[in-house]
Amino acid sequence: MKIYNTMSRQKEELVPMEPGKLKIYACGPTVYNYIHIGNARPICVFDVLRRYLEYRGYQVTYVQNFTDIDDKIINKANEEGTDYLTVSRRYMEEYKKDAQGLNVRPADIHPLATENIDEIIAMVSRLEEKGYAYAVNGDVYFRTNKFKEYGKLSHQPLEELQAGARITVEDVKEDPMDFAVWKAAKPGEPYWESPWGKGRPGWHIECSAMVRRYLGETIDLHCGGQDLIFPHHENEIAQSECCNGAPFAHYWMHNGYINVDNKKMSKSLGNFFTVRDVAEKYGYEPIRYLMVSSHYRMPINYSVDIIEQCKASLERLYNCRDNLRFLLENASGSLREEENAILDTLGKYREEFIAAMDDDLNTADGLAALFGMAREINSHINGESSKELCQQALDLYMELANVLGLLYVEKDNTLDQEIEDLIARRTEARKNKDWATADAIRDELKARHVVLEDTPQGVKWHIEG
Repeated sequence: MKIYNTMSRQKEELVPMEPGKLKIYACGPTVYNYIHIGNARPICVFDVLRRYLEYRGYQVTYVQNFTDIDDKIINKANEEGTDYLTVSRRYMEEYKKDAQGLNVRPADIHPLATENIDEIIAMVSRLEEKGYAYAVNGDVYFRTNKFKEYGKLSHQPLEELQAGARITVEDVKEDPMDFAVWKAAKPGEPYWESPWGKGRPGWHIECSAMVRRYLGETIDLHCGGQDLIFPHHENEIAQSECCNGAPFAHYWMHNGYINVDNKKMSKSLGNFFTVRDVAEKYGYEPIRYLMVSSHYRMPINYSVDIIEQCKASLERLYNCRDNLRFLLENASGSLREEENAILDTLGKYREEFIAAMDDDLNTADGLAALFGMAREINSHINGESSKELCQQALDLYMELANVLGLLYVEKDNTLDQEIEDLIARRTEARKNKDWATADAIRDELKARHVVLEDTPQGVKWHIEG
């Protein structure tokens, strides 16, 4: 598999440090509110990455943190007249509901910043001992100019970054580019005891400490949104490599931005949508579909029209799955010789899918292969097909859908007795060639969102919407 490495700005063969095993860290949410649709993209994209790597036989250790102490969390707690723990724990649970709705599997480890304070303090202390950090009035800052490779991920030399930085008269930092690894507690803020007094971690240091604790000094792959390249990931590299004396991550993957109606999403423009808002109107799966329908590095646009198109596209994929299930229930017999050609064609779509995903996780082309398989199934598998063909086709189809994390919703297709009686009456009317009664019953059922389809194997139905 080749991936685009942000560090080298080119596609590289993914070569694990240990054969068959991969250590991956993904930056998780700061839990002070519901996640928005921009947050949903890395969550879904890197869930697909993990699924695909496991599908290809890798043993993946996947870590995604929660930032549960931060200025935004403290501000939210102050607004609500509560404490940071109440806020962070509430929105952690809300995140889990949204992630489950998006069919995102829980990470192997979900560490919390507040559960790693000892590791953070130890790392800051080591940086101070080695001369990479200095304390001022209870704050501890990292000396960026001491790390000569600072800027290597964002490809911006330190001199250029310094030229764009500002320093105020009251700023106590040695250099405007220095950043806090430990913050002195302000009155009324939560704090932990440390060698520098009462305080709490800086944002960047927590990920470095958690990577070190749960995955080791060097990992295979670090991923996150494009907005994290600078300064967050740049700072992680500086802290970790200076503290550990070892490379931090061999590969870096970053997903592109999401726009809303072709404009940058922001609360001030009134185009800010949470995952929960969108899911309540359209369901979670169309959101996931949107996230995997384009290449992860490309910007994508969210609009009502686009999410409706995603919903319609999903319906086509579900129809193929449900048709196969229906045929399977009514089919019989082993695979016939002439059916091998159909399986060969389905296998070619599987090969196309793997080739696409091996090429920098190209989910757009992978999805195209899934639709190609659906067309083949719809065209060549019918009521005359053997049970074995139907089963193998369904297995292949769901194999690809599962890697993308799609087609995970099971609709409640149970009918009440009155509806079942109407379907039975219509079937009897058709046997008696009473077409007027049969059509009237069909129309009545359609008005109740029950859609019928007459097949050689009998009547087939589904509930609309």
